[in-house]
Amino acid sequence: MLEIDGNYAYDKGENKKCPSVALMFQIGDQATYHNMGGCKEGTDSCTSKACKGFEVDIMHFSIGNAIPGRLYGGNPLDNGEGNGGDRFGHLVDIYAWNPHCRYLDGLGPSGNDSSAQNDWHGAWWHSSFTSQSGYVDEDSPYTSDGQKGTYYFEFSRPLRTMDRLQQDVQFTLGSPAKMSVAFWYPMDSKPWHGSGHYTINCDWIPLDISSGSSLGLTASTVKGSSDGTSISAIVISLISLVVSGFIAYRLSSPRNVPFTPMENNL
Repeated sequence: MLEIDGNYAYDKGENKKCPSVALMFQIGDQATYHNMGGCKEGTDSCTSKACKGFEVDIMHFSIGNAIPGRLYGGNPLDNGEGNGGDRFGHLVDIYAWNPHCRYLDGLGPSGNDSSAQNDWHGAWWHSSFTSQSGYVDEDSPYTSDGQKGTYYFEFSRPLRTMDRLQQDVQFTLGSPAKMSVAFWYPMDSKPWHGSGHYTINCDWIPLDISSGSSLGLTASTVKGSSDGTSISAIVISLISLVVSGFIAYRLSSPRNVPFTPMENNL
């Protein structure tokens, strides 16, 4: 999840007059943060062979057509065509060798492939919104411009994908991935441009991927904390485990009133 402080700005259908965010990951060992991979080849000569080792993976979310709180990204229509597009919310899966050689997964000079798809999903929100039950398209622009607050972006993706063309980063538990984050914002209601973005650093930063264990996550996030803090975290984890076991027991116990599951994916 990304949290970015900023006054609310939204212009339906105008991606460049709305905030936009991108994640970039190193794929090839030689891929640099600068120049989006750093391959020296030009538009007419960059190929998977000429730029081998300079691949970067990019997720770009432009929210101009995305309803806040709704999920966008990979969908059956675009994935069925074998590319990383998103015709509904423009949360797209891209690979690049440099800024001039940037393509949707499954497209470009490296050739198409039926296994290429958009593996990302994501949603956005702003803290100034008052409706917690959810918005629909007719509610746009959702609140008035200039409201102070914070933007929230949440993303998810499998650690491993079906990619066979060096267009997706493959994450490994316990092994940091090199990444960066960019944010575009329409200053004074003027459209942003491609190179006019904020970034979290001037080079790659490490993304540590936890195994998912509560204790493992605590150990990786409390470096430099006191022993008391670590002990408290362990106690909380154990309490959570006991509570989870109790809930599981109660759910498995017979009831006079039959349990009716709600088929609802949140």
